[in-house]
Amino acid sequence: MMQCEKALVWFRRDLRDFDHAALYFALKNAKQVYCIFVFDTEILDKLTDKQDRRVEFIWESVHELKIALQKNGGDLIVKYGLARNIIPDYALEANIQAVFSNHDYEPNTIARDAEVAKKLAEKNIHFHTFKDQVIFEKDEVLTLNNKPYTVFTPYKNAHLKKLNDYYLKPYPVDLYIKKLKKMAPSDLISLEDIGFKRTNLSQMRLPTGMSGGKQLLEDFENRMHQYKEARDFPAIKGVSYLSVHLRFGTVSIRHCARQARDRMAIGSESGGSQAMGAQTWLNELIWRDFYFQILYHNPQVALGHAYKSEFENLPFPNNEVLFKAWCDGKTGFPLVDAAMRQLNQTGFMHNRLRMVAASFLVKDLLVDWRWGERYFAQKLIDFDLSANNGGWQWAASTGCDAQPWFRIFNPVTQSERFDATGKFIRKYVPELVSCSDKEIHAPWLITPLRQQLIGIQIGADYPQPIVEHAAQRALALNLYNNAKK
Repeated sequence: MMQCEKALVWFRRDLRDFDHAALYFALKNAKQVYCIFVFDTEILDKLTDKQDRRVEFIWESVHELKIALQKNGGDLIVKYGLARNIIPDYALEANIQAVFSNHDYEPNTIARDAEVAKKLAEKNIHFHTFKDQVIFEKDEVLTLNNKPYTVFTPYKNAHLKKLNDYYLKPYPVDLYIKKLKKMAPSDLISLEDIGFKRTNLSQMRLPTGMSGGKQLLEDFENRMHQYKEARDFPAIKGVSYLSVHLRFGTVSIRHCARQARDRMAIGSESGGSQAMGAQTWLNELIWRDFYFQILYHNPQVALGHAYKSEFENLPFPNNEVLFKAWCDGKTGFPLVDAAMRQLNQTGFMHNRLRMVAASFLVKDLLVDWRWGERYFAQKLIDFDLSANNGGWQWAASTGCDAQPWFRIFNPVTQSERFDATGKFIRKYVPELVSCSDKEIHAPWLITPLRQQLIGIQIGADYPQPIVEHAAQRALALNLYNNAKK
């Protein structure tokens, strides 16, 4: 990589000014570094709901990054339009010799970056990209036959075997930060300028930007030792809540993995539960890498294709009335409904509930997993194509290392096990607040007299179950079994 006078750092899903690969290499190799972010109309125009929490989260995070760069004498140039045109045009206009950015792994973004690279090359401008949002990428973790892994456990074992201090070392951006191009601070375009409106994000306990990621990570570090036991229960504070920060790069994946690995080492020495909690969280970070490499090596899954070709055309009935009831959280199965209402009201869904809700849609309602994948893609604040597709194909038994097709979650059993007292259900399905801890999991079994006593009428105040689980389970098994023949 040659030294140059002027470099441009193109921020995308890496909205921080520390431990940042592209920013570090630009600062190290150029005398002056410009920074740019584009609200890309190629992405934004596809969002039909103009009150989108993700866009507001990005805007808030861009705002904080812009202020941070200004404090160091630079600025973040923020544009609105087509990134594939804006980046080459701005680079030419500012007499940039090299553009620096971090890798993206989705087919659309790979194609965009290839086009940008071509346009820059035509103007004799270099385009350098780096690994930043994952621990290991592309072909870094392969089988002994130099093939990508398709099963998680051997992938995880190979990943852990390779993982060392070198791969988790932070990029010391601060050493060169004074090379930011000195410029007068500019104002940030508003959400309204890019066609979006405020959401309920500010009322939610989800801090944004680098400071928000730091706050949540520090909080989770104090709870990490409990993660293995606590992560499956949606009514308690058991998960990290960092998924959206990992999605938009307001935290460093290297820092997260390093924290987990350090706690594993401390826990192993002391013999306590800390090692198990940290190991379980590190496994989740490795799942994230796993799905990124699955998407990279199998771009067809981004186009709606099943990973397992024998399940490509499962003949789902796709009842639209049942699908709408699922979307609205009105299926008559309280845990499923609470999960869907949490998603609709907050943009977040607890990970255990993502599995329960997905299994219910596909194997109880017999609706194509792609319908659910699309709905989650519209609603999840932490939506990531690789993880969302991987999760849905896991639940639908169409993906790599997926849930076996004959294993079907019982929504009542899941409810009784993971929300035993009904605390989570009562929060999002207040119609059932007067039910006992036992009744709340299957309210259709409450006798008419008891319904009268507690002031609820099943079928009026809260729906009867829209399907019968045992009957639907048999239909699902038949549907999958026929596809295997």
